[in-house]
Amino acid sequence: MTISLAKGQKVDLTKTNPGLSKVVVGLGWDTNKYDGGHDFDLDSSVFLLDAAGKCASPNDFIFYNQLEGGNGSVVHSGDNLTGAGEGDDENVKVNLSAVPANIDKISFVITIHDAEARSQNFGQVSNAFVRIVNEETNEELIRYDLAEDFSIETAIIAGELYRHNGEWKFSAIGSGYQGGLARIATDYGLQVG
Repeated sequence: MTISLAKGQKVDLTKTNPGLSKVVVGLGWDTNKYDGGHDFDLDSSVFLLDAAGKCASPNDFIFYNQLEGGNGSVVHSGDNLTGAGEGDDENVKVNLSAVPANIDKISFVITIHDAEARSQNFGQVSNAFVRIVNEETNEELIRYDLAEDFSIETAIIAGELYRHNGEWKFSAIGSGYQGGLARIATDYGLQVG
């Protein structure tokens, strides 16, 4: 049975699902009608964060040009350039039992590629979601449908997996950012540019 979350809610993942070790984090979205002359290209990215909430190195940033991190415990599916179709637009496989001990949190981010140059923002995006699926059974465990209250934001922290007392939990974040991926990467301690 799927647990549906609202912004700010947190839920146990491994404690309520004993033996769960491999999950797929699916991210999806639709774009509204837009006549700006440019296609939308939304991208998902993953940041592996230490106890201070920072990436220890650029290897802790997983995206379409670096599909793997955390010693192979986190694997990105690659870039979906159009976002067309139903279901997940991009997904990330996470082997929770293999995530290095220094990683306390895994942050899932959605950004709009070249948003400023194309005059695009999340006010033009609808039906964005993040969901957690048991990789072995394909059962959807958790779903967070992001509210459509974004306007000028070009990046969203959708949700986070995090460790708590030896178990993994999920937090529905839904925080929007101006400044796109560069702003979030900088906040997570990475050098940009």
